[in-house]
Amino acid sequence: MKKKLLLTFTLFASLWVGAQTKSTGVVSLGSAVTAKLDMESSTSTATLTITAPSGAWFAVRFGSFNSGQGMSGFSDAGDVVYYNGSTLVDAKMIGQTTPATDSSNDWTVTSNTVASGTRTLVATRSFNTGDSNDYVFDYNSSSIDFAYARGTSSFSISYHGSNRGYSLNATFNLLGVDAFKQDRLQLYPNPVANSLYVKTLEEVTAISIYNIDGKVVLQKMNPVLENGLNVSSLEKGVYFIEAETVNGVLYKKMIKG
Repeated sequence: MKKKLLLTFTLFASLWVGAQTKSTGVVSLGSAVTAKLDMESSTSTATLTITAPSGAWFAVRFGSFNSGQGMSGFSDAGDVVYYNGSTLVDAKMIGQTTPATDSSNDWTVTSNTVASGTRTLVATRSFNTGDSNDYVFDYNSSSIDFAYARGTSSFSISYHGSNRGYSLNATFNLLGVDAFKQDRLQLYPNPVANSLYVKTLEEVTAISIYNIDGKVVLQKMNPVLENGLNVSSLEKGVYFIEAETVNGVLYKKMIKG
């Protein structure tokens, strides 16, 4: 029995070391729009999480650009995605015109939820799609730039007024094993079957649950911790909690029983 437990633990440790994730954490872009980019090393997969008002289109650009370029650099072509009311569109931004849709959509939407007037959209794609229009994500990068624009009452892209902007040099942080030793974040019960309660003295702005492969399986923005998180739909196994607070990011291991 001891040998079996040791082998199981060794397998888990090797999987985690080989599947590290870097994250920008939630980056506030303005006008109630946020973006978060996670990069998982072993699968070369990027996960983009966007929150925005639910009643209109929004667009987020990512990559490397300069101050003043963002969504409106005239000679500055860049990778961009936008929500058209039904799906996330993979496109290319050139100047101040409507983004040109790529011939293939390389993003896979894994979650699209609306709560209290805010849409949370999560999508994944490979680091390098082979499409010349797509930005190539580099796991070794220390930061990334974001830009955004959004409408106010329609899903048809039109002039956005002052609802645009950018955030340069969003820093990636490694979700490493040592971070899970922090005592500032407590989970109970753990193992958990249905409702997980998160306890911390810090104000939590977002909660994410990752599986052993570093994929986001559940995410809540501005969670009400007293109500608990419903994790009953998750399969049994080991997961990791990421709690984004006003003072930084906290991590903890969770076992779903």
